[in-house]
Amino acid sequence: MARDKGRRLVASNRKARHDYHIEDTFEAGIVLTGTEVKTLRMGRASLVDGFVSVSGGEAWLEGVHIPEYTEGTWTNHAPRRKRKLLLHAREIEELGREVQAKGRTIVPLALYFVDGRAKVEIALARGKKEYDKRHALRERQDNLEAQAAMSLRRHE
Repeated sequence: MARDKGRRLVASNRKARHDYHIEDTFEAGIVLTGTEVKTLRMGRASLVDGFVSVSGGEAWLEGVHIPEYTEGTWTNHAPRRKRKLLLHAREIEELGREVQAKGRTIVPLALYFVDGRAKVEIALARGKKEYDKRHALRERQDNLEAQAAMSLRRHE
């Protein structure tokens, strides 16, 4: 069987960009079992409640829901288990330092395959206040209205 080429998106966390100010992003490999990979290839996963914790010099992806493989047997995986992330030691140290010192969090943004290997894009993020979220929504709405007005103007 030929290996996939390029990047194929499985799941994205659009809510994270709404709830957090994204400061820095990292691409990490992820340790998965066989049934998890098969489920991801079917395009089934949810990053909504996911977060990354750093402990003991290792990074762990928690709260991500990868449903059980429908054709699986007793070898099936637990849908919300902790999954180890594959990062360089200096990246893990940096992430751990930032989270402890400055009250930031690490959230997953996207889960995808790159040349047949499962990867997760994680971000160092700072939570938004409620008024920041309202401001961002208002700004987006204003931009959409302006685009619609210019589009109408062009077609007249």
